[in-house]
Amino acid sequence: METYRFGAEDIEVLGTWDTVVVGGGTAGASCAISAANGGNRTLVVEAASSLGGSPSQALVTPMMPSYAPHGKNLHEIERRLNEAGIVTREDGDRMGYIWTTAESFACVLEDMLYEAGGEALYDAPLVRADVKDGKISAIEAMTVEGPKAICAAQFVDATGDAVLSRLAGVPCLAGDDDGNNQMSSLRFEMGGIDVDCYRRYCLCLGDEFSPLVDGYFWESAMVAGRGFKLEPLFQKGVEAGILKPSDLVYYQCFSLPGEPGCMAFNCPHLPDLKKNSSALARSQALREGRQRIRRLVKFLTAYMPGFEDAYLIRIAPMLGVRESWRIQGSYVLDVDDYVKRAKFDDAVANGTWYIDVHSATKGLVHMEKYQKGEYYQIPYRCLTNKTISNMLTVGRCISTSFLVQASVRIQQTVIDMGDSAGRACAKAKKQQMPLSELDGMGLLVAE
Repeated sequence: METYRFGAEDIEVLGTWDTVVVGGGTAGASCAISAANGGNRTLVVEAASSLGGSPSQALVTPMMPSYAPHGKNLHEIERRLNEAGIVTREDGDRMGYIWTTAESFACVLEDMLYEAGGEALYDAPLVRADVKDGKISAIEAMTVEGPKAICAAQFVDATGDAVLSRLAGVPCLAGDDDGNNQMSSLRFEMGGIDVDCYRRYCLCLGDEFSPLVDGYFWESAMVAGRGFKLEPLFQKGVEAGILKPSDLVYYQCFSLPGEPGCMAFNCPHLPDLKKNSSALARSQALREGRQRIRRLVKFLTAYMPGFEDAYLIRIAPMLGVRESWRIQGSYVLDVDDYVKRAKFDDAVANGTWYIDVHSATKGLVHMEKYQKGEYYQIPYRCLTNKTISNMLTVGRCISTSFLVQASVRIQQTVIDMGDSAGRACAKAKKQQMPLSELDGMGLLVAE
């Protein structure tokens, strides 16, 4: 039995890989797929039981609009969703969304990973990292067999919360200037909805939030104090004692493709969770979120036209965390880069989403939206750092300012980022070069 020395302990070695990606969400899975396609022996270490992260575990669907050129993995994901019978777009792409479901997305990513020659280790939370001479030599993960050491030449932190980066000693920041994080949500799904009836009711109020006035897909929203047509009905729920005023902070729902009568809800917001860097606070937020969902379901079935026979399908097993830690990498992407639509020779992804801050203290904060065809780029240097030479960080926790992080976090952007990062891993192996010394040129292949 091969073992690895962690401090004073000998931990059984599970195996050795070229590239180990910690976290199998949208960025991590995409990275692993590209690394494996590039010839690297690749393992994804995932704490949950499927790939997909926020879309599959936090029920974050659909993907938000992005009109920039995108990479191969994103196009292949959508092609496979269509092949599986998922209608991802409708009627000329009026909204720019990519519609999907949690299960279909997770299955597509898993198929792509294994067909590329990669593999996944599920139900394996990260425990610690062993750093020697500025490199990670091994990580420890907890498995059903007990703790296992996992060795690799390269590591990628795709945990979302920069867990591996922090364990390895990479400097990180969390939150805004006051240390407050963006608001998290706890999403849920309902079935038994007469969506056409619900849509007719919204339209008869003059609710023009969504342009989807016909067709299968429908989106609806309400934010208290912003003039939304649905607010008076929600206020009746407050007056009746079914809802609390804080339940009206944010309400939004979307159709689910291939599931008639079912909708995904991008709510409730959890305004009391201001520092989601606290494990206890996150746990309390899950409790609070489930209570809010029960109130919302009771209100919708009692008051909202089209919901008379509706029922709760499920509550997400994972918080929808928009922002937590960010590494302080080789380059910090800032608001100036966003404003001037910055382009970089070492670009890894194109970004178009606006600066969309769900502030725990200031409400919704939105900054200048781009016109179609406009985009900024994220440089490879936002994924590297000056502490660990054989690690990249991908996903929402890359090196940006607090405000710009609110733009880079959407799924299309992080899928492309992971795609480029995976190619970087394959290129660095071929050139026998540390990831931190790769120049990053030519990694973004977008169309």
